[in-house]
Amino acid sequence: MRINDIIIKETADFVILNKPAGMLTIPDRHDNQLDSLQGLLKKHYGEIFTVHRLDKDTSGVILFAKNETAHKYYSQLFEGRNVKKFYKGLVNGQLHPETGSVDEAIMEHPTIKGRMVTNRKGKNALTDYQVLEAFGLYSLVQLQIHTGRTHQIRVHMKHLGHPIAVDELYGTAAPVYLSAIKKNYKLGKRVEEERPLLSRLGLHAWQLQFKDQQGEENVVEAPLPKDIQAVVTQLRKNSGRSTELVL
Repeated sequence: MRINDIIIKETADFVILNKPAGMLTIPDRHDNQLDSLQGLLKKHYGEIFTVHRLDKDTSGVILFAKNETAHKYYSQLFEGRNVKKFYKGLVNGQLHPETGSVDEAIMEHPTIKGRMVTNRKGKNALTDYQVLEAFGLYSLVQLQIHTGRTHQIRVHMKHLGHPIAVDELYGTAAPVYLSAIKKNYKLGKRVEEERPLLSRLGLHAWQLQFKDQQGEENVVEAPLPKDIQAVVTQLRKNSGRSTELVL
């Protein structure tokens, strides 16, 4: 993968990229530098500063600072909740009501490492959601997080009883297949096994809104990736129950 292929916006102070699903934001404890976005950026720029993170299987908009002054500014911007962060997610089932908020504190699971739970003893966490399209089997939802807790959206959607599609930690790891969406689905003559439309977490960091160091407003977006878009397209084609909210 070439860094230039995923850059959305770049200035002297920051670079914003469309992170591919399956890539770590920063190296894991095995220190696989080139398996992480930070590692690739360091190789490309020589020096790079991490401001915020996305889960490995979450795709979408992520910002890195290119110097220490910018790192301090953008870190404070994120910590002070002065960045608007919007996601789009494919969730299981239909949410009622179709617009709402989840205000549930989150903490580490007491016994399962790497997993989070809602618990009043945890850190406060607030997520707003709005259903964009409802298909019965799944819904496409826009989500805004006002806090940045680990796995926040995934935990809050599980709390509502509608986990993100293909979420092995908080829902089910089962991929999304066309045969589950399309009635009378048949494999092609030369195809032995059906390939999934979506085989990773159905969550995408869609948009960041913030003021840069010059006071200019920035709105940066990454379109839905091909795998999530493929599911949405098939749901639109094959779901008689689709309702769409136009924003």
